Amino acid sequence: MRFTVSKRFLWLLTMLLMVRVGYAQNANPSKDSIQFIQLTGIVVNDSMERLPFTAIYDRSTKRGVIADYYGYFALVVHPGDTIQFSFIGFKQKTFVVPEPDSNNELSIVSLLESDTIQSVPVDVYPWPSKEEFADAFVNLKINNDAITRAKERLSPQEMAFVYGDIGSDPSLSYNVQSQQYLNQIYYRGQQQPNNLLNPLAWSNFLKSLNNGDLKIVR
Repeated sequence: MRFTVSKRFLWLLTMLLMVRVGYAQNANPSKDSIQFIQLTGIVVNDSMERLPFTAIYDRSTKRGVIADYYGYFALVVHPGDTIQFSFIGFKQKTFVVPEPDSNNELSIVSLLESDTIQSVPVDVYPWPSKEEFADAFVNLKINNDAITRAKERLSPQEMAFVYGDIGSDPSLSYNVQSQQYLNQIYYRGQQQPNNLLNPLAWSNFLKSLNNGDLKIVR
């Protein structure tokens, strides 16, 4: 009788151990039983332009990647993982990985919406302190002489710069060229007159000078 009870006890103990081991295996699956998914995709903005170097982060596994220059990315994930997309100037977006197809691959296009970022205003001054600014402002030398300013504006360097910046007038150039061409036709075959040797021109000049029509500026 004692032998029969001991045999049954051992048999019950063995069954309990087998049930417990099976439950432990179901509660803690091995790494081989975990399903992996190859997640690939492209990140674009509101205008369907690709966003390069976008940060893709898996909140569940604490791993992530950076998209390439063309906004393409590839990441190994699991079903149910939460994927976060981040890019400066755009709102963050999350994506929950669904159950994949039979080939364990998933491709998506992630659209990020533009976001307005407002920073605290920053005042930039060329002086390190208000005291140095006040000293520079008080001791600032401003030339209030109109003649001196006019001379600076009429300096040879300034005039050369203005002359180089102003283009030629097409109508004026055409009129000058036309007048030269007409003079050549009119005086063809003869010498053009020189008013410095013209007595009539000198007589008119002296009359105008005596009558006060011309003034001598000294």
